[in-house]
Amino acid sequence: MRYLTAGESHGPALIAVIEGLPANLQLDTAAINHQLWRRQQGYGRGYRMKIESDQVEFLTGLRFNKTLGTPLTMKIENKDYKNWVSRMSPTGDSPEDLNIITKPRPGHADLPAALKYDFTDIRNTLERASARNTATLVAIGAVARQLLQLFGIHVYGHIVQIGEVKADQQKLADLTIEELAKIADNSPVRCADADAAEAMMKAIEQAKENGDTLGGIFEVIVTGVPIGLGSYALPENRLDGKIASALMSIQAIKGVEIGLGFEAATKPGSQVHDALYYSKEKGYYRNTNGAGGIEGGISNGEPITARAAMKPIPTLYKPLPSVDMITKEPYLATIERSDTCAAPAASVIGENVVAWTIAVAFMEKFAGDSMEETSRNYASYQSYLKSKM
Repeated sequence: MRYLTAGESHGPALIAVIEGLPANLQLDTAAINHQLWRRQQGYGRGYRMKIESDQVEFLTGLRFNKTLGTPLTMKIENKDYKNWVSRMSPTGDSPEDLNIITKPRPGHADLPAALKYDFTDIRNTLERASARNTATLVAIGAVARQLLQLFGIHVYGHIVQIGEVKADQQKLADLTIEELAKIADNSPVRCADADAAEAMMKAIEQAKENGDTLGGIFEVIVTGVPIGLGSYALPENRLDGKIASALMSIQAIKGVEIGLGFEAATKPGSQVHDALYYSKEKGYYRNTNGAGGIEGGISNGEPITARAAMKPIPTLYKPLPSVDMITKEPYLATIERSDTCAAPAASVIGENVVAWTIAVAFMEKFAGDSMEETSRNYASYQSYLKSKM
């Protein structure tokens, strides 16, 4: 499976095309729209979230809510486009009073992309580089989630840190994964530690008052993943590498870790690796999950855990110094509408890009032109695994 996305932040619409989905996958449009809604929530979001109310419209590849095995095309309308027609029209001539952007914002793609593509108007760059385009990633992941759920695979996410405020790891460890996810979904900052969540909101308010922004760290957990997704045979087929790549592709993500991650480098091996045990009831099992559900690039049957670090949003209401690309004169960077903290939204995006990555690995393993064929392949493999336990 693969996908292609297109669209500008203030253009007519965002488009996503998925190729390789098996036929006869029943899709719930409301469930996809719910994921789009989740992406727009979160304490610290900006004014744009009040304008857009994302809904997906299917254009191709679906008939009576079932996939056809042909490319699936989804459209998400940009409601704000009506205010930008003169500045973002795909056709016609540029208006004479068009105010082009020549002052790149530090921390954005503005300067390197404008130089790469030989643009004099930075708007050509920032429209596509904008995190608005993550709406397509969420829609794509929401489709993948529906495939995975049919095989008992579920994806959860939550915030573990915003700015310098960290969730109490012991409090989180005392919860089941399902409990943790439920509490996080009802938290304005998607944090399952209520005390930390309160402190996080205060930190966001202080940053907003200061004209500043905050980043954070989120965790994605995937349960029900069978043994055997991914491979050690080639570097590009390692499941942890694919997950890391998917998370790093989200705007503003600057670090990813699997399982214990960077903490593993600070501990002796006896406290890092997961001892193996066996019983007739359980088969092979582990009492720890420092590997984060992946060993040698292959899923090992334990929950897959990945964390990603998001930098603070680079658009500041007290802007940093910049340089005009035309005059080379110093200037304060331009201000686009922005969030104070988008880490809670990033956690939802993270869930969905990981869901897509797991779904791709799942279909590489079990294949099938139809859901019925994929189900037969999966059932056969499960029988094989049971015979080895």
